[in-house]
Amino acid sequence: MRVTVRPASRADAGLIYGFIRDLAEYEKLLHEVEAQAGDVERDLFGEAPRVFCDIAEADGEPVGFALWFYNYSTFRGRHGIYLEDLFVKPEARGLGAGKALLRQLARRCVAEGLGRLEWAVLDWNAPSIAFYDSLGAGAQDEWTVRRLDGEALARLAA
Repeated sequence: MRVTVRPASRADAGLIYGFIRDLAEYEKLLHEVEAQAGDVERDLFGEAPRVFCDIAEADGEPVGFALWFYNYSTFRGRHGIYLEDLFVKPEARGLGAGKALLRQLARRCVAEGLGRLEWAVLDWNAPSIAFYDSLGAGAQDEWTVRRLDGEALARLAA
């Protein structure tokens, strides 16, 4: 089976939303999904998108996606890419789609002179951690992710 990666188009908004829900279900977080298909279309394909997506296809059939955006490292003095979501359908795992999506992002980083490609992975997700380790991705164990959202975010903003 031949795996290719292409940039997502507006026509893919529903497909991307489906992948987001599939990923959330895999991560046991479907109950946290608030986004709607219209949000995906607006934010990825609107007037000034700040988030981007690539689609992996196996023999022309969509099997996965990578949703990403540019970030910035003050220490490196360069932009990088933050991979928000990477998902490959369970039945397509092992075909190389995940690696192809990451390779495409790595190529973008190199071509654009970006400083790094980074992402987070749930600590219980041993298959993904093993996959990332096999690519040479180092764990940043000294960092703890912090988040403000919902009521706490509103309270700080007030």
